[in-house]
Amino acid sequence: MAIDAATVRRVAHLARIKTPEDRLEPLAEELNGILAWIEQLNEVDVSGVEPMTSNVAQPLRMRDDVVSDGGKRDDVLGNAPRAADGFFVVPKVVE
Repeated sequence: MAIDAATVRRVAHLARIKTPEDRLEPLAEELNGILAWIEQLNEVDVSGVEPMTSNVAQPLRMRDDVVSDGGKRDDVLGNAPRAADGFFVVPKVVE
């Protein structure tokens, strides 16, 4: 797939990027170079390679799946303008 100056102009317009006419052709060449590099990556055989999230293998730390109240009720309610009996106090909104 080749990108020409008209395609660059259209994409720049859609992205609301002001691009001078003299930069359209160099941008098209740069984008074609990027697409060629991506096509080159598609040629690599990765059928036996597992996906990775890091270059260092690390087991994921798991926490116990327990239900708790978080233990921070007083800290959270400390930010409220008004609180009573462990709850936020808000104005009545339904008649």
